Amino acid sequence: MDARFDLIVVGAGHAGCEAALAASRMGGRVAVVTLRRATIAQMPCNPAMGGIGKGHLIAEIDALGGVEGWAADRAGLQFKVLNRSRGSAVWGPRAQCDKRRYTTLMRRLLEADRRIMVIEGEAAAVMAGDHGVEGVRLADGRRVTARCVVVTAGTFLRGILHTGGDRRPGGRYGEPPSNGLGESLERLGLELRRFKTGTPPRLRRGSIDFDRVTVQHGDPDPQPFSWRTRAVRNRIVCWVTRTRPVVQEIIRDNLDRSPLFSGVIEGVGPRYCPSIEDKVVRFPHHEEHTVFLEPEELGGESIYVNGLSTSLPADVQEAVIHATLGLERAELLRYGYAVEYDVVAPRQVLHSLEARGIPGLYLAGQLLGTSGYEEAAALGLMAGINAMRSQRNEAPLVLGREEAYIGVLIDDLVVRDHREPYRILTSRAEHRLLLGVDSARERLMGRGVALGLVPERMFHVEQARWERRAEAARVLESKVLRPDRATRARLQETAGIDFTRPATWAQLLRRQDVDPSHLADSIELLDGLGASDRDIVVSRLRYAGYLERHVREIERLRRLGAVEIPHAVIERGVPGLSREVREALRRYRPRTLAEAERLPGVTPAAMAIIAGRLVAHRRRDGTHGPRG
Repeated sequence: MDARFDLIVVGAGHAGCEAALAASRMGGRVAVVTLRRATIAQMPCNPAMGGIGKGHLIAEIDALGGVEGWAADRAGLQFKVLNRSRGSAVWGPRAQCDKRRYTTLMRRLLEADRRIMVIEGEAAAVMAGDHGVEGVRLADGRRVTARCVVVTAGTFLRGILHTGGDRRPGGRYGEPPSNGLGESLERLGLELRRFKTGTPPRLRRGSIDFDRVTVQHGDPDPQPFSWRTRAVRNRIVCWVTRTRPVVQEIIRDNLDRSPLFSGVIEGVGPRYCPSIEDKVVRFPHHEEHTVFLEPEELGGESIYVNGLSTSLPADVQEAVIHATLGLERAELLRYGYAVEYDVVAPRQVLHSLEARGIPGLYLAGQLLGTSGYEEAAALGLMAGINAMRSQRNEAPLVLGREEAYIGVLIDDLVVRDHREPYRILTSRAEHRLLLGVDSARERLMGRGVALGLVPERMFHVEQARWERRAEAARVLESKVLRPDRATRARLQETAGIDFTRPATWAQLLRRQDVDPSHLADSIELLDGLGASDRDIVVSRLRYAGYLERHVREIERLRRLGAVEIPHAVIERGVPGLSREVREALRRYRPRTLAEAERLPGVTPAAMAIIAGRLVAHRRRDGTHGPRG
């Protein structure tokens, strides 16, 4: 193939699509190598986008100019915010999607982009020379050349599908694995590990007894993911049911036939999305398990059985399904299976997602050991952005942990040595109160404009909303209410509260005995804001003290982040540290005190010892010790 590209993207899943589209919009000429054009951006597992933590990633991808949220809005069938009972910082917007429509939308985006060429074929090897990456060689002998390559191979590297004793090569259902590419990455010096994931059976809709399951509706006022979307609507309902206690017995009696427990599967599976057999073993006292029934397409027959991921034999899967309330006569359209595959140990990449020691090679998606469409898309977007920035001799875009969940995701992968599929969780973010979905555009949209991925006019529209919210908050902080008879009576009637001393609206909103939504209805100053903007203003006022504390902690970490740890200090050792901490320092080789603080086993006492050692080291070398 004669054409030379700025970037080659291997794989056209969620990571590959984001990488390719970002690079194209930044002016690059992009080749996308995929086994089949028809499977671009396929949703092989859950027919949903978002959720707790994952919805935060979609909001950030969208704010930077990515497209996953846009496509989810247009393919969305039901929209719901999870975790509503908790603070807004951990709310998780989620959408059930039409899988076929989502794939069609993303494929059309790629095909309509004149800077992108989609090449059907198997990438057999990454070509590299003395100065780094040179391109990709396909299995049929074709060569595609470029200065940068982003590999997003998903679950295809030496993939094997397991259903009971049935074991066959495959990257996912109906598709062959990629064996040569994994060997090529090993020849480049990258360490590969074996991971495992899985998917549940699919049922025929018409065979389910819906009178025996519980209906789940979407939100009455559904909110879109993307700034590109004006409004969305719910088109379907979902359902929830539970397994019966006999399911425990069925699974225990057949554990010897499970490839997961018989030793056939060697790969490590996801802790936070276990198979049903894993749940039975890990939680023996749970006699029932929740099962969600989710349509995969608008008007389609296929129902995704969320909660019953499994690799048990086909006959056992049928017994488990038929022992679940409402599924006694259900017909299986497809059996569940596990897929075992190779991943690249993620600590071999920089924060830019460029492979250490292999200039021009970027890795993203499940190849780095993550699980989920959202994590993959976030990594793909950042890899595509940084591959293009490297060709312009620009510094990579690296988001801090205090700036974005994307920053948390990448930092966790690069700094910590994850030995199981990684899933983003709100608990992983130290500064999650500052990283809510409602603040994603304020935090990141300006960067999207600077990258050329977000139109400036849209940024100004959003900026005007932020200014209106900020002005409303300023007024609520300063407007003092006097406890006269009329005001007290009005607040007693509308919000059920009383006050006897002068107070600002903000002070009243922070009271523990106040229902903030009811009180907000009484505040005429908020009438000019939309419902979502009003909720944001109220939430930030209520949590203002906590937010200020987080800001102070971020400043402290920034000071630590500026203090580098010389390799000589780690090599010589630090007296007074436990063996666990010494081994963590040698294994992970943190660049700064901020990275050292996040290592497993590193306590505040250990940090004090390390900081003291740095002071002594720098005094000996005639430099200044750490500050802060």
